[in-house]
Amino acid sequence: MKSVMLPGGEPVPALGMGTWNVGDSARTRAEEIATLRLGLDLGLRLIDTAEMYGEGASESLVGEAIGGRRDDVFLVSKVYPHNAGLEGAVAACERSLRRLGTDRLDLYLLHWRGGVPFEETIEAFLRLQAAGKIRHFGVSNLDLADMEELWEVPGGNGIAVNQLLYNLSRRGIEYDLLPWLREHGVPVMAYSPIEQARLLRQPALHAFAERYGMTPAQAALGWLLQSDDIIAIPKTSHRDRLRENVRALEVAFTPQQLTELDRIFPPPRGPEPLAML
Repeated sequence: MKSVMLPGGEPVPALGMGTWNVGDSARTRAEEIATLRLGLDLGLRLIDTAEMYGEGASESLVGEAIGGRRDDVFLVSKVYPHNAGLEGAVAACERSLRRLGTDRLDLYLLHWRGGVPFEETIEAFLRLQAAGKIRHFGVSNLDLADMEELWEVPGGNGIAVNQLLYNLSRRGIEYDLLPWLREHGVPVMAYSPIEQARLLRQPALHAFAERYGMTPAQAALGWLLQSDDIIAIPKTSHRDRLRENVRALEVAFTPQQLTELDRIFPPPRGPEPLAML
């Protein structure tokens, strides 16, 4: 399994499993749990969830899926911005821990920026870390100006990742945010790496993938996995699709192929508003 190094020196899997919309339906629950368990068997130890996902339903399903295997998992969850105050974040984390059936999170993220000052959120994260409730903390959906502000907050330079919408069709962060994150040693956790399956219907990507003996999903994920500081967290509720995603770890692009993808999905030529889903 390819790894990405967190700022503190801990390696985590470069390919993990997202859980947005997982746990929303009783009809699909058994397959969703089986898919997460298969992912663990195949080495996809990183699972990302959030209190927002189904208002806790996703966390509850993940807790069931990892029952008896907690030590095999690098577990990530996220706090709502309105819960990210000093007391609110601690209470929200405790609720997440109960739903997940664990005593700790490996990584706890601010889901996006809200009205709570960064100083208060970071202080809450540091308290949770000191209490052993979380091991690392980070952010999600923060643009360059937000990151620069956060970096000046006491403890703000201790973030482990910035989770961002990043894929072949969403390359805006490459102009200024991604270079800044790399300069400061902060990895990106790329959510919706196949654009909620919309990339799979892109004719040019289909043609590219067919030409080089891979599927469109493997091409999209493999492109992200070429970087040493990008963690991709595709969401799937089906074991066959999960196996397909895992094969993306075998993809190795030539410089010519990367240039071809740049022609199909051009990088940004100037600053762009941060994309979010």
